[in-house]
Amino acid sequence: VTSPVAFDILPLKLHPFSQSTPTGLDCVGWKRRISIPVVADGALDKAALTDDVGSEEDLYEDFRSSNHRYGHAGGGGEQLAINELISDGSVVYAEALWDHVTMDDQELGFKAGDVIEVMDATNKEWWWGRILDSEGWFPASFVRLRVNQDEPMEDYPLKVEGGKEDESRRFGMGQTTKDQMRTNVINEIISTERDYIKHLKDICEGYIKQCRKRADMFTEEQLKTIFGNIEDIYRCQKKFVKALEKKFNKDHPHLSEVGSCFLEYQTEFQIYSEYCNNHPNACMELSRLTKVNKYVYFFEACRLLQKMIDISLDGFLLTPVQKICKYPLQLAELLKYTNPQHRDFKDVEAALNAMKNVARLINERKRRLENIDKIAQWQSSIEDWEGEDVLVRSSELIYSGELAKISHPQAKSQQRMFFLFDHQLVCCKKDLLRRDILYYKSRINMDDMEILDVEDGKDKDFNISVKNAFKLHCQDTEEIHLFCAKKPEQKQRWLKAFENERRQVQLDQETGFSITEVQKKQAMLNASKQHHAGKPKAVTRPYYDFLMRQKHPTLPTTLPQQQVFMLAEPKRKPSNFWQNISRLTPFRK
Repeated sequence: VTSPVAFDILPLKLHPFSQSTPTGLDCVGWKRRISIPVVADGALDKAALTDDVGSEEDLYEDFRSSNHRYGHAGGGGEQLAINELISDGSVVYAEALWDHVTMDDQELGFKAGDVIEVMDATNKEWWWGRILDSEGWFPASFVRLRVNQDEPMEDYPLKVEGGKEDESRRFGMGQTTKDQMRTNVINEIISTERDYIKHLKDICEGYIKQCRKRADMFTEEQLKTIFGNIEDIYRCQKKFVKALEKKFNKDHPHLSEVGSCFLEYQTEFQIYSEYCNNHPNACMELSRLTKVNKYVYFFEACRLLQKMIDISLDGFLLTPVQKICKYPLQLAELLKYTNPQHRDFKDVEAALNAMKNVARLINERKRRLENIDKIAQWQSSIEDWEGEDVLVRSSELIYSGELAKISHPQAKSQQRMFFLFDHQLVCCKKDLLRRDILYYKSRINMDDMEILDVEDGKDKDFNISVKNAFKLHCQDTEEIHLFCAKKPEQKQRWLKAFENERRQVQLDQETGFSITEVQKKQAMLNASKQHHAGKPKAVTRPYYDFLMRQKHPTLPTTLPQQQVFMLAEPKRKPSNFWQNISRLTPFRK
């Protein structure tokens, strides 16, 4: 590896001071004689994996004792290359992708966008770094190596002996600084794309192909759960990298015009949505299988035979999630070093927006799919439910709250809880004694309704005086529903919510978002199991938290980078800090 620009940081899981067990599978220390159920095409079979003396365990030791880097206990070629750079005296910088908030004085805290000097990357999961005068451990998966290690920085000037900046590094052998920086970014995009193709190929040929040979261990349904549509992604990426290479100017990389490639494939990249949505299911299925030793040995043998780096399968399967989130980062950096006069400028600018939209769409679809389980659980908590399930027509809770509903013919006012979903408004009644229990009363089809703002005073339709009121009017049947809020601001929030509901329905139609029948049935089945397992039907704190998270259902036009790329964010180490704070809650004023 001649430059750090080609590194992709995979998810890492072990703190050097923690007592937890790494999920990566290490062959060192295995003492059992095991059967490796892997057949390499045309070469290795079970007999070939053993010798006259001992067991298949020797295969692992052969890989471990051999000189190829994939079995290196330090974690693969990337780690070796980073440490070689550090050992040679090079300064290696990484840029924070997410905030790292820590209460541990041995860890290095930082915010997204901070630049960290990497001082030790020996541990593949936690690195030692420095920001100004602070040093400490930080999770490698929270950062990415800077594309341009030679880029001048105010806080981190590149120095050589004598205290002067290294001009030859800064200005790149005669090229202008900006052209050299653009060259670096283009090279990174091309090289990481080639590495990614190899990565996908290794998964498809090293794992999926071998799994299909073992029908006694895996069903097609299991393979679909574990690997999702990664084979479709592989086919798509092969076409994409060919398009990139056609636009790549080998003699003058900074003149390459790659923006159009991203624009051409922005629709195809939406296949990542299915993969990202399935990824949690893949992790659960892998976790279940790897509790059985034969699957542990099988997956490890697959990795070794394909000569892949020392990372467990769940780590490899996270890479497509990280990749689709990395495109906006790369394009933002490319745009930064592209002159407005460059022929590629407008395409790169449009490509950046397009890939941000792809990331937003994937995040939004993932959130919506996660919500259907919560909606199913909510419905199972409602007493006396009638009619079709909410999920038959809806997949998003837009707003909820208490309103007075006035009905014909006596103009009788009733306090009810209302839940506005896409396509429908559900009406419930609170229990007189236990106010956390709700009873189903009715629902209104929002697709047929017109929202009417009502001024304070006497209403001519109901012949009563009203305040903070609005109506739902069905133009087909002339049916009218009158509602009153307690305060003017509550009324305005409801009117805004009705606008958001129509906007959400239109957006779903434009993007083609829908929930499959299988997903709906599975969500309701899961909710039913939880209910029969003895969970109370009361609308308890989790339900309240669910409502609070739904206050802003529509996606804003601009999202913070941290939210756009949240899919690839790793889980942080749990902290006892907030648990201690929560114990003080009863004493709040």
